[in-house]
Amino acid sequence: MRKTIVHILKEEPKGHELTVKGWVRSFRANRFIALNDGSTINNLQCVVDFENTDPELLNRITVGAAIAVIGNLVESQGGGQAVEVEVKAVKVLGDADPEEVKKTILQPKRHTLEKLREQAHLRVRTNTFGAVMRLRSQLSFAVHQYFQKEGFYYVNTPIVTGSDAEGAGEMFKVTALDMKNPPKDEDGNIDYKKDFFGKETNLTVSGQLEGETYAMGLGQIYTFGPTFRAENSNTSRHLAEFWMIEPEVAFCDLDMNMDLAEDFIKYVIQFVMDNGQDDLEFLENRLIQEDKSKPEAERALMPLREKLKFVLENNFKRVSYTEAIEILKNSKPNKKKKFKYPIEEWGADLQSEHERFLVEKHFKCPVILFDYPANIKAFYMRLNEDGKTVRAMDILFPGIGEIVGGSQREERLEVLQEKMAALDIPEEELWWYLDTRRFGSCVHSGFGLGFERLVLFATGMTNIRDVIPYPRFPQNAEF
Repeated sequence: MRKTIVHILKEEPKGHELTVKGWVRSFRANRFIALNDGSTINNLQCVVDFENTDPELLNRITVGAAIAVIGNLVESQGGGQAVEVEVKAVKVLGDADPEEVKKTILQPKRHTLEKLREQAHLRVRTNTFGAVMRLRSQLSFAVHQYFQKEGFYYVNTPIVTGSDAEGAGEMFKVTALDMKNPPKDEDGNIDYKKDFFGKETNLTVSGQLEGETYAMGLGQIYTFGPTFRAENSNTSRHLAEFWMIEPEVAFCDLDMNMDLAEDFIKYVIQFVMDNGQDDLEFLENRLIQEDKSKPEAERALMPLREKLKFVLENNFKRVSYTEAIEILKNSKPNKKKKFKYPIEEWGADLQSEHERFLVEKHFKCPVILFDYPANIKAFYMRLNEDGKTVRAMDILFPGIGEIVGGSQREERLEVLQEKMAALDIPEEELWWYLDTRRFGSCVHSGFGLGFERLVLFATGMTNIRDVIPYPRFPQNAEF
């Protein structure tokens, strides 16, 4: 029976026979095959008796080829590995033409991340992306493990929706109408009553509103699924399709919500620290080498694993938005006009540069900002007694800025109706959401965490397009 390399490398070299299958990473001196099957960053060395092997077979053992190796596991004669396989037989399962391989990123040399993105269907077979995707898988497992352990129920909220949870309007329309000849109503507008769902629908930007309704019956739930934003943003921190983790909890105020978010983040980071050391070490060393060619100001603040420990070992500092604005207004970068977006007065919408200053320079630990101005936050956030701030919170991380956004939800029907009216949000569109405030309303809270931003932080990668298998962004939907 075939064994994976991650398990073989942990075995005692007793000379026992085994079968291993994988892809050739390198083949040196017609003798040493570096074999990888994706189960680990580490290769298994397979030593061929080339003098007693068919030369035609040796010619087919090329970089990228899929092979099966039968041999004995023995103590390695060379450095760099504890065990190796003395090859008895090799079978080529899938050839890889060396001339064609030279045109691809499978060629064993350092490729730019941009080049790897162009061949996203092959990039998972490189060390960097194998490491990133294994860590992504571990983080995903840890998300479910944490919430299940804490008694949350996993809920699948709709991907097709008729509501805009964020109120931003940047949504992808879903329609089955013939766009070349759509039906029109009496006013000459497209008649969506004739569409598949009988109304205008879009891809969801959040499962929060539906999640709230389920928290009102199950107590505490979480969603973990794809979300979509039609924001025409080409930055290294934005995707058009990404995954969101959104817990919603009944009988939970903002302080409890902040406790939950901090505990959750520390749990999933500890999980990859416990289970992904080989991949983290590789990515850390890669980052160190990459930083050597960058100006001092653009280099990482600390090595990858030290950065993860920094989050685990520090309590998150809780600071009101009002206090943060005062700190930023009086900061050296602001006074010396070093900020791209100067902070002049209370009410400013904080940018990544401000968030990172608070975390990296001022407090030197992760920061939770709370009680934001109502006019820069969503309608569903609970209005404070001052009438101008809401019970919102954002968690800020080093190197990345905001990683979590959440709030205590507005549980008072009349206040929610007033806020919706002020923002021209029709009650008839969200009648079902308002019903949760009519029948047994209670204090409740939740937050959203963009999964790719978590993966970005945990892997040390610098572009969000490199932590999802096939990134979707403006002008690009390849693969």
